[in-house]
Amino acid sequence: MVVDGPRISETWEESTKKNIPNRVSLLSQGVFISNFKNNGTTSTNPGHSAMCSGVYENIKNNGTELPGYPSVMQQWLKYTGAAKTKAWIVSSKDKLEVLNNCKQVDWKDKFQPSTDCGVSGNGSGYRADDVTISRVKNIMGQYAPNIIVINLKDVDSYGHANNWNAYINAIKTTDASIKEAWDHIQSLPAYKDKTTLIVSNDHGRHLDANGGFAEHGDSCNGCRHIEFFALGPDFKKNTTISTGNYEQIDIASTIAELLGVPLQYAKGKVIKEVFK
Repeated sequence: MVVDGPRISETWEESTKKNIPNRVSLLSQGVFISNFKNNGTTSTNPGHSAMCSGVYENIKNNGTELPGYPSVMQQWLKYTGAAKTKAWIVSSKDKLEVLNNCKQVDWKDKFQPSTDCGVSGNGSGYRADDVTISRVKNIMGQYAPNIIVINLKDVDSYGHANNWNAYINAIKTTDASIKEAWDHIQSLPAYKDKTTLIVSNDHGRHLDANGGFAEHGDSCNGCRHIEFFALGPDFKKNTTISTGNYEQIDIASTIAELLGVPLQYAKGKVIKEVFK
């Protein structure tokens, strides 16, 4: 689950953590990496692509350019021969539908996961996060997929609108959505106690000294410092990791390890320190 664009200073590094009470509570069941980084391009499509393929690329951010390399979803679908309804991209932003394909010649237009991304009715191609969460629940019930990539965009949208109060409220609402998703996972026999939920970010936002929370996209620590929070039967519990050199491209390798699938092209490493 990708929470699009919060600064770590408003989530895990806020002094009282008042904006993320559900994650604070769920940490008793999970693991958090405090120094996790996006070391690539700090924008939406490049960030999501890096998490899915394990390769940093400066692809266009408007959804008109495919990632260069196959995602862990594509590679899992090929490796297992599973139906495309067993892997999904469910996104509040329509432009992230490109994550179901890539430019690499042996993979382009093949082994594509299913998508449910955004909406065209409001002119932006974006939809509210509560709609996306509802779609995720419906897809889980109907298809019982093995892997879902979820994008929640409201934090980023209100940040770009330079609306501080709405931005903070979206962080709180998204935090509630994370608990809602986890509770739903644990309510379903097909998923209960055998499912991993990884929460991360595509990017952060500028430090105040670099222009403030309304924008992102450079190499300041506000844009680079992102979240890694995870729950699941294979992971440590009540654990915060502050050592190691972990980054966005490590997510794809870690997912592949959990799924038992070999991963081509990926430049990241398996985050072995989060495992029991």
